[in-house]
Amino acid sequence: MTDPAISLKDTRLSLAGNAGPVDILRGVTLDVARGETLGLVGPSGSGKSSLLMLMGGLERATGGRIEVLGRDLTAMGEDALARFRREHMGVVFQSFHLIPTMTALENVATPLELAGHADAFERAGAELDAVGLGPRASHYPAQLSGGEQQRVALARASAPRPDILLADEPTGNLDGVTGTAIMDLLFGLRDRHGATLVLVTHAPELAERCDRVAELVDGRLAPPARAAAE
Repeated sequence: MTDPAISLKDTRLSLAGNAGPVDILRGVTLDVARGETLGLVGPSGSGKSSLLMLMGGLERATGGRIEVLGRDLTAMGEDALARFRREHMGVVFQSFHLIPTMTALENVATPLELAGHADAFERAGAELDAVGLGPRASHYPAQLSGGEQQRVALARASAPRPDILLADEPTGNLDGVTGTAIMDLLFGLRDRHGATLVLVTHAPELAERCDRVAELVDGRLAPPARAAAE
């Protein structure tokens, strides 16, 4: 694979515990191609979400190397990481992380404003339209259903037109029908912007939609990563 979007080399993560260091990731080597959709699967506690956080620079590796779009995240300071995420990444969590005192439109537009986009509100409105929430743009999170809040979160993640989309169990708090609709939107946004997508999921039907699946077991990548659809 030449010039991958994400490249991890012997990546490790240990966190302090009451009885000493706890090894969360135990040497993960993995490349994700530009434009690829990778599903991360594995049992609870296997390190999937931690690996995703490392890819997004939201957690610091304690060993190894992480390169994203040719940049070494392990060598960046916190300010540089924040700028890099803002310019190149969109992140969607299981919990929606919307600002309750802001409308749907403001939740999507504010990160764009902070990044200096003069058309922040215009772009935010277009993204809300793309996820079917144009008529709800003036509503606050408490006035929206769980599925609608996740749609706002998707619009916020995709509005900067990121090179990379990271999604951590984005349907985990939603019922089956709503979850399927959200995943349809997520894959549609990926196709619309041509982004690389890394998706953490427990749902086999979602993993099967990915180009490739990588399985984590006890902090290690299970060999070999299997193709999701053959």
